[in-house]
Amino acid sequence: MMNRMLKKWLLCIVALIGFLPAMAGTADSTRSLLWKITSKSNTKPSYLFGTIHLVCPADYIWTDAMKKSLDASEKICLEIDMDNTNALAESFGLLVDPVKRLSDYFSATDYEKLQLYAKDSMEIDPQVLAYLKPVAVLMLLTKEAGTLCDVPVSYEENIMKTAKAKKKPIAGLETVAQQMKALESIPADTIVKYVLETINDKGEVNGADEYYKLVNAYKLQDIEKLQEMIASSEGLAAASDALLKERNKNWIGSMANMMKSGKSIFFAVGAGHLAGTNGVITLLRQAGYTVTPVR
Repeated sequence: MMNRMLKKWLLCIVALIGFLPAMAGTADSTRSLLWKITSKSNTKPSYLFGTIHLVCPADYIWTDAMKKSLDASEKICLEIDMDNTNALAESFGLLVDPVKRLSDYFSATDYEKLQLYAKDSMEIDPQVLAYLKPVAVLMLLTKEAGTLCDVPVSYEENIMKTAKAKKKPIAGLETVAQQMKALESIPADTIVKYVLETINDKGEVNGADEYYKLVNAYKLQDIEKLQEMIASSEGLAAASDALLKERNKNWIGSMANMMKSGKSIFFAVGAGHLAGTNGVITLLRQAGYTVTPVR
């Protein structure tokens, strides 16, 4: 029971990260979610795949090229290793503030609304909210309203299932603590504003419209369009360096170390991390790798 609950928390983290793309620049003009990574020192190619994390089944795409690349890879690497029990426990602890109460961030009236919303719409005991950090509530709402269907599909979970079935090792590019540190760079007032808009049912139509546009861009494998659409997301500018630029830069070193083993690695990260002058594709090329689209 506890392990299942922790996995849900971790999926919330991954759901939020995946749709925060690089804020500037462009990638290769060829549309693709799947990219082949090669270099003179590596005899086997590795692959970079952009996920949407959570999507309705009708919008889930998995091409022959994606399947073949995953099958050909000898190791799988996600943003974090979601199958790591220690990481799951760590993620739960990082979402709780033992000192400052969540109610301190809201007016008394707004906090009552949040408690009622948690109970009625999210089936969460209002007492559970007491010491959650604002970012934890944001992740819960993202998981709750992340798609417009009752049972969304997770690319990461499906990739992990395939890896386990074929006994491929699974790794992560960063720790849960590193990812949480990046998430906590989102200003608290930005989070509070989003939470209140959600529980007050404001912008529901516009939110659905934006969601469909994002999913359509993903299905078209247009990573540049995804970047353009979310680059204007209100409140993210102050956190963009920590959420994207710094993390992408750190990932390159981890990816290079894994590829030095001579094995073919299948890297799966949020599609928003691919494009841009600070995106993973550009940074890999700057590090001497050849990165080409696969369709």
